[in-house]
Amino acid sequence: MATTHNGGGGGSNGGVGSTFVGTLRPGTPGPGGHPTMHYFNPSFRNAPTPPRKSPFLSSDREGSGFGGSGVFGAGAHSSRRVSRETDFNGSSTITCHKCGEQFTKWEAAENHHLSKHAVTELVEGDSSRKIVEIICRTSWLKSENHCGRIERVLKVHNMQKTLARFEEYRETVKIKASKLPKKHSRCIADGNELLRFYGTTVACSLGINGSSSLCISEKCCVCRIIRNGFSAKKELKSGVGVFTTSTSGRAYESIEIFEDDPSTRKALIVCRVIAGRVHRPLENIQEISGQTGFDSLAGKVGLYSNIEELYLLNPRALLPCFVVICKS
Repeated sequence: MATTHNGGGGGSNGGVGSTFVGTLRPGTPGPGGHPTMHYFNPSFRNAPTPPRKSPFLSSDREGSGFGGSGVFGAGAHSSRRVSRETDFNGSSTITCHKCGEQFTKWEAAENHHLSKHAVTELVEGDSSRKIVEIICRTSWLKSENHCGRIERVLKVHNMQKTLARFEEYRETVKIKASKLPKKHSRCIADGNELLRFYGTTVACSLGINGSSSLCISEKCCVCRIIRNGFSAKKELKSGVGVFTTSTSGRAYESIEIFEDDPSTRKALIVCRVIAGRVHRPLENIQEISGQTGFDSLAGKVGLYSNIEELYLLNPRALLPCFVVICKS
């Protein structure tokens, strides 16, 4: 295994025998061994924790996230996609800025969002789509048609409560790291945020002919994850954690389809994750259950200490940003 290191500031963290894998330094090679690009390198992240204004939505005009580009941003400085107005009688209405429909309860507005506006397709030529294609294609095999696998790219519009849950988990990790005798700068700075791929399936018509409606089928993993977040029961791999990869190719290989259903398609979810303290790879990954103080487990460490496979021990550590639906 490569020598482990401390995040951010450089320096060794105890050498090869250390339990702590550490965090990726700025410029650590990302997908395909290429230097991490500024638009998703979390070391450049400067966004404050988003204000908890409402339990509903973030905006289309997402604020500074990875590199302040807004491509993977959390919506820290954005306007909400709904507004609440109170009349003279004290009754309030909630207006969806996307279509203008009005509601009297947050629950109804939330259900409306999930059924109508949870995702939007990024057409070819869109700047955000180009970035997603770049980070996907860097790890496809050279013999393959790089963009041939991508059928469509969907941008996820997370609800404000989803963003709040993610940011609250980040703060928990940062506080925990600050209390350790050996300080790990990246954990303290941003919880050691990374960009990862999660391989899964979509079993409905999401994205087809512009469909942005999430289905309610338990078989459709993409819709279930966008609706409810990652699940400790359903997304856990080997009973350890949520399995993510640094490359789209490895995530694609990890997808298992158990039923011969022509409507089921492979998909990649591009996620922001709070990796926190990363435990070094274990011969028996089940042994992680006996360890304390770690937030994730490295499954495989590649060239330049790039963590190719990473198990997130808490499903709250993942925030879906884009869905890449692959061709059969």
